[in-house]
Amino acid sequence: MADEVNSEVRWYVVHTYSGYENKVKANIEKTVNNRNMHDQILEVAVPLEECEEEKNGKMVKVQRKVFPGYVLVHMIMNDNTWYVVRNTRGVTGFVGPGSKPVALTPEEVKNLGVHMQHSSEFEVGEVVTISEGPMAGSACTITRIDAENQSISAKIFMMGRETPVELKFSQVKKL
Repeated sequence: MADEVNSEVRWYVVHTYSGYENKVKANIEKTVNNRNMHDQILEVAVPLEECEEEKNGKMVKVQRKVFPGYVLVHMIMNDNTWYVVRNTRGVTGFVGPGSKPVALTPEEVKNLGVHMQHSSEFEVGEVVTISEGPMAGSACTITRIDAENQSISAKIFMMGRETPVELKFSQVKKL
């Protein structure tokens, strides 16, 4: 387990049962939502690559897992996040010696092409302005970033209360 609490967001590699990668991703994301841990576990990724395969005599484009049996998690490592990820059904452990997870280095992340648009010029907790649609001009606070779908979840204050909204990256801009 993590000996020291580290507030730095890093990429970690989680080993899963073969074929469980997408299920593990969905389960971690569900737990993050249920426990409101968006500020600690920012992104879960199953890197895919597009390649061509022959099916029924025709070449078709298919998406294949780059690292079968592994899921990448962009998170702050602490006892809480370690426990959530480690105890997710289908997870066999973090990659690292013993029970000590080892974060990917920035160079490894870059070489893996992992920074998958985590485009994010945006960050969880950041206040941004909605640039289009019926709420254009309103400010909202980002609660979750979904780099894969190029969208954010945010809270906007309207009619005397906070209301959750889902927006595409293209619909918001920095203040």
